[in-house]
Amino acid sequence: MNNKPKIGVYVCHCGINIAKTVDVDAVTEFASHLPNVKVARNYSYMCSDPGQLLIREDIKKEGLNRVVVASCSPRMHELTFRKTLAETGLNPYYLEMANIREQCSWVHEDRDRATSKAKKLVASAVSKVRLLEPLQEKEVDVEPATLIIGGGIAGIQAALDIAEAGFKVYLVEKTPSIGGRMSQLDKTFPTLDCSACILTPKMVDVAGHPNIELFTYSQVEDVSGYVGNFDVKVRRKARYVDMDKCTGCGACAQECRLAGRIPNDFDAGIGKRGAIYLPFPQAVPAKYTIDSTRCLFLTRGKCGKSPKCVDACAAGAINFEQKDEIVEFKVGAIIVATGFDVFDASRKPEYGYNDYENVITALELERLVSASGPTGGNIVIGTGDNAFVPKEVAFISCVGSRDKSVGNEYCSRVCCMYTAKLAHLVKEKLPEANVRVYYMDVRAFGKGFEEFYDRVRREGVRYIRGNPSEVFKRGDKLVIKAENTLTSTPLEDEVDLVVLAVGLEPRKDAREIIDLLRLSQSADRFYLEAHPKLAPVNTATDGVFLAGVAQGPKDIPDTVAQAKGAASSALVLLSSGKVKIGAQISSVNEATCRGCGFCVEICPYGAIELVTVNRMGHPVSVARVNEALCKGCGACAAGCLSGSIQQKSFMDRQILPQIAALGGMR
Repeated sequence: MNNKPKIGVYVCHCGINIAKTVDVDAVTEFASHLPNVKVARNYSYMCSDPGQLLIREDIKKEGLNRVVVASCSPRMHELTFRKTLAETGLNPYYLEMANIREQCSWVHEDRDRATSKAKKLVASAVSKVRLLEPLQEKEVDVEPATLIIGGGIAGIQAALDIAEAGFKVYLVEKTPSIGGRMSQLDKTFPTLDCSACILTPKMVDVAGHPNIELFTYSQVEDVSGYVGNFDVKVRRKARYVDMDKCTGCGACAQECRLAGRIPNDFDAGIGKRGAIYLPFPQAVPAKYTIDSTRCLFLTRGKCGKSPKCVDACAAGAINFEQKDEIVEFKVGAIIVATGFDVFDASRKPEYGYNDYENVITALELERLVSASGPTGGNIVIGTGDNAFVPKEVAFISCVGSRDKSVGNEYCSRVCCMYTAKLAHLVKEKLPEANVRVYYMDVRAFGKGFEEFYDRVRREGVRYIRGNPSEVFKRGDKLVIKAENTLTSTPLEDEVDLVVLAVGLEPRKDAREIIDLLRLSQSADRFYLEAHPKLAPVNTATDGVFLAGVAQGPKDIPDTVAQAKGAASSALVLLSSGKVKIGAQISSVNEATCRGCGFCVEICPYGAIELVTVNRMGHPVSVARVNEALCKGCGACAAGCLSGSIQQKSFMDRQILPQIAALGGMR
């Protein structure tokens, strides 16, 4: 094949997006006189089928072996035009795009100067394209399995979808049971469905599915490899209970010396449990776990004459010699569904949380109204002789959301509606109670939300527009100090119970997953998606997907929808059997590499390592690129002190003439 450059230049009008500001005829005429340019044309929409056909016909008739398209950003249609070249048999990397829309017509008004700039951009692209080299994409096999991190409703739904498609799923959950935050809820808005009634069957399906291997009370220790071929290490923490022997009878928990003395995390701390416990009645697996940080025998080496749980267990399931276990496996895709943390209300000290027992969070009220909660569904505040049933109840919205003072400027999206739901449940259980909600805005945006909001107000719940400044004690009452902003009236409202509608926050251990999978965080600290509109479940790490509130605040329906989207994206990868690796990646000239390791430090994808090679009879360290991990960002090439690492299609010998063409024209 004759490798002498024969270049075709194609200038796009993009309707009037470009043509209104840039004289495309003048740019085309200019391009026709550039070195090695054989064809120069312009067309209304080069990305359209007729526009692509024009390029294909010229390649065949004129023998073109290089193509420049002057149009929009390559982020929009570079793949489109590469495909056009490939359809003619021309290497798709013999393409260069000149961005004369975003970088020219859209940012200028002066037609003459915009046209002059467009000419420079085209000349620059032509200078580079004549020096481009053919590149080949490689394919690697995909391991037909998926790791899902997080066993809440997002992880459960994704696991079931992938497993039903016939692929292996490893579902890893940190706590002793799957179910996540949804398992703590009594009812779901706006339909008031029983949360457990919806969730429990799915939990049981996960435990019984032949394609799902469940790791509870476990965490991911290490992930290495690349898309299609991830090596995973999971630490299965010691429960000190033999899962095969435990029958879930509960005799051990009843006999535990600490029974009813340890705050139960599942009940948001208002219920109590022992050192050996089942998280909640519908837990999956229905196996007991010993809390190693609380158990007297594990912390002190002695529990009375002998541990009562051992004596009570007829099955002999208690095993204090049990150790953590490391399990290794390979997967082709990973879904992160790690959920969220609830805002710590003590960070708003003006509301008296932790100071007054009758200032509680919405999650604590969820457990109070739940039939499986510590009070059997009765709204009772306090214990013993101090217990009482509140008659005046107030909710405060947006606690920890839309609040710059605590670093959370975002809306948590669920607080308005779960507040309405809880207000309804309070009225249902305490018909004589007076219930009010302090709010700044009500965001009833979803299906059936506005109708439910109206229903709650018709039931007698009063909404007061105002952001309370303080909650303090006056005698036996709590006083809410606020201003009704609709009437500009200051008020002091005496109530028996204050419920703080706390928002959703990224998990405190989010950094562990970020470091493991090389993810990014958005400004609100949730995991960052590849594109907020076009790739909301993808991440910057190929083969890693997001589901649920780990990506950003959302309610249960949106969480399930995104989980199904993440599962579908993973299935596309798994079912293909192979995955293509980008060709515009970095390569190392080992003969000149000094082995300083700077490129290893700055690579955001961990794609470079130092290896030992023989150089003139001496072992030396040189950098080597893992092509499957490299994303072609170019950070290594920019940072290399000796110029030994270069990115294909962006070699110095290719981009320096490109820069010269930009600066050398008048």
